[in-house]
Amino acid sequence: MTGKNDRTKARLPRGFVDRQAADIRAVDEMCAKIRAVYELYGFEPVEQPMIEYTDALGKFLPDQDRPNEGVFSFQDDDEQWLSMRYDLTAPLARYVAENFEKLPKPFRSYRQGWVFRNEKPGPGRFRQFMQFDADTVGTPGVAADAEMAMMMADVMEALGIARGDYVIRVNNRKVLDGVLEAIGLGGEENAGRRLTVLRAIDKLDKFGPEGVKLLLGPGRWDGGKEGEGDFTKGAELSEPAIAQILATFGGKFLDDDARRQLATIHAFPPKDDAPDLAEKLARIRASFQPSESMKTLYNSPLLMNSTFASGVEELSRIEFLCRKSAYGVDRIVVDPSVVRGLEYYTGPVYEAELLAEIPNEDGQIVRFGSVGGGGRYDGLVSRFRGEPVPATGFSIGVSRLTTALKNLGKLQTAEIPGPVVVLVMDRDTTSLGRYQKMVGDLRAAGIRAEMYLGGSGMKPQMKYADRRGAPCVVIQGGDELAKGVVQVKDLVEGARLAEQITDNAKWREGRPAQVEVPEADLVATVQGIIAAQKAERGR
Repeated sequence: MTGKNDRTKARLPRGFVDRQAADIRAVDEMCAKIRAVYELYGFEPVEQPMIEYTDALGKFLPDQDRPNEGVFSFQDDDEQWLSMRYDLTAPLARYVAENFEKLPKPFRSYRQGWVFRNEKPGPGRFRQFMQFDADTVGTPGVAADAEMAMMMADVMEALGIARGDYVIRVNNRKVLDGVLEAIGLGGEENAGRRLTVLRAIDKLDKFGPEGVKLLLGPGRWDGGKEGEGDFTKGAELSEPAIAQILATFGGKFLDDDARRQLATIHAFPPKDDAPDLAEKLARIRASFQPSESMKTLYNSPLLMNSTFASGVEELSRIEFLCRKSAYGVDRIVVDPSVVRGLEYYTGPVYEAELLAEIPNEDGQIVRFGSVGGGGRYDGLVSRFRGEPVPATGFSIGVSRLTTALKNLGKLQTAEIPGPVVVLVMDRDTTSLGRYQKMVGDLRAAGIRAEMYLGGSGMKPQMKYADRRGAPCVVIQGGDELAKGVVQVKDLVEGARLAEQITDNAKWREGRPAQVEVPEADLVATVQGIIAAQKAERGR
């Protein structure tokens, strides 16, 4: 005999959530609007499995030497490592490489699905979450990147987010790479430190310039002081190098004094090709009429760095294409602080940011921030094929965006009433057949309905119907059967009337919102009750 203490404890693993009907319907409603925009742009759906060979996910794993660090991994019976996908991009790269000859190029696709991170969970950080991606594979020019930025803007507006409440921020990893080259972090031997720098800059919104300065230097304690909380090792850059990075990428976080101070330290020597680059960039500047944020990049001493200059040129072209398509600075802007934390980006990167102030989980009014992003990843498919395969795309964080839309009042899923419940008054086979026929007639008319399948009496059955959100219940006992009628009780109206009755005598005068009708009129009566309730909800 199993004792009470031997029972398995019902518990949800940390970093995971159960989803209820309302949440599922809200996500479905939101994703339908996103899907419509993707389809409008000519993208097609495709789907990959949740599990890939670990080596197919590539060197971009959080820790490639420990396959189960950062991702959930296991070995199959052939002792090959398999991993749960950590995003939807790496599996797409494998799929395109494997089916390269059969797919149209460019290949335009979108995917929706769950991804998994084996990380320490916390507020707003889950181990399983949903993404909704769109990608173009096979287009080398930045016109594809400009289109991604424009499509992100259209998605925001399709979801009811007004202009002024969102912005698509665009940058280029070549701009960052040019800075890293200038401070001596070029080459494969510095790949680890470059990734540390990337992740530090990506936290500007979270920690501000002072926190990022620590991450670029000696490191940072979570508690703010030495010994408080966890310690994150820094990139150990020099003060001038840190100043250069903050001057280029942290501009929107710095006051005028800080900018003037940084301007005195970040003059790196130009390269041999400086005159040609200067002439080239002068032509670009004249052709594309850059915005204020682009002028900041044009005025940088790093303009003489060829990688930096290439990034600025691509940003100029993206900005030009967006403006020509009537996407103004109120929708798409160049922002040098956008980095994106994954290492596989090779060119333009972008983020969709909500500017509206929204209550967070604690009820505090905060700026919500990023709800999606992406960029160009020209090396990801090439890993499999040994030839250049350009690609670009972006990913929407479905759960995060759903929360934001709910808090903004932009995602109000239509309430779906529960099923009509046919109560079971007699349990012999003949009676059960009769009740089941009623359910069948209601379903044939498009009405959600069920026969009560528990073993309880009438009172628990009524309680069950209430918990199910049933609009009404159908009752037929022996007396009703003898007369060829059914009782139909409107639970919504009944509850409303019951609140108004304070005297038992009045209660006994009649059954609130309960009608007796011939069996033949059951469907029409239920339809009328549901229509009346729907009209009441719409008032």
